[in-house]
Amino acid sequence: MPLTRRTLFAAGGGGLLIAQSQAAPAQAQDAPKPIVSDNKLRIAMPAFASDPFFPADGSGASGIDMDLARGIAAELDVEPVFDRSAVTFDAMVQKLTSGQADLAIGKLSRTLQRGRLILYSRPYAMFHQGLLANRVNLARITQGKPPEQIIRDFSGDLGVIEGSSFATYAAATFPHATIRRFAGWNTVIDAIRNGTIDLAYRDDFEIKKLMVDDPSMTVVARSITLTDKVDTIAVGVRPDNPHLAAFVDLYLDLARGQQVLNTDEIIARYRQGSKA
Repeated sequence: MPLTRRTLFAAGGGGLLIAQSQAAPAQAQDAPKPIVSDNKLRIAMPAFASDPFFPADGSGASGIDMDLARGIAAELDVEPVFDRSAVTFDAMVQKLTSGQADLAIGKLSRTLQRGRLILYSRPYAMFHQGLLANRVNLARITQGKPPEQIIRDFSGDLGVIEGSSFATYAAATFPHATIRRFAGWNTVIDAIRNGTIDLAYRDDFEIKKLMVDDPSMTVVARSITLTDKVDTIAVGVRPDNPHLAAFVDLYLDLARGQQVLNTDEIIARYRQGSKA
């Protein structure tokens, strides 16, 4: 006999319970799953400062990356919680792989090695890779030739920041160089000043920013831009949350208008902030 509205009630409570038990899973499947848990967005950011992206811990809340992090959290309607314990860029990535953070926002470069471990948003800033050269050492190496002719076969001492994307890039870009790893950018700069290394390898923004901060560097050093090499900056996302990664891309598209900042734009913002 076919089931009808009448026969469900005629069957008693059992039939009604069956109907309810069949409806419950469908209702559970329809309930939206939160993109992040506990109404908090945990954001890994380095302990050090990198103006105009993010300040030193406790020194303020302004900056390109601070604004980006707070904007994403606001659109998710959750509280941003910053973890400033990472002492290197790679340490931010480790925060994501260990599940201690949902996002890493802190001038984080995209690399293929990191891409095997985490998810990335699309880039929101793009630089060229660059070199800072000790002038005396460079003159000895080039022997009057244009630096561009000898730079790819460079076999001297090349300084990089430990735990940075450039520590990863260095071996492939300069296979004949002796790679010297330093704890931070300031120690790399000191090594360029005193000539204990020949070249320092970083993005052209940081090198140009150095010249803005300390014009005397032009006496002992010169910058070289590698126009065929780029450094793309993006948001890192924990690998088990593709929904969050897609949301960050959507935020960059709709709230930021797909804007990708370049070196000149960020240097202009940095100069303006320095005068304030």
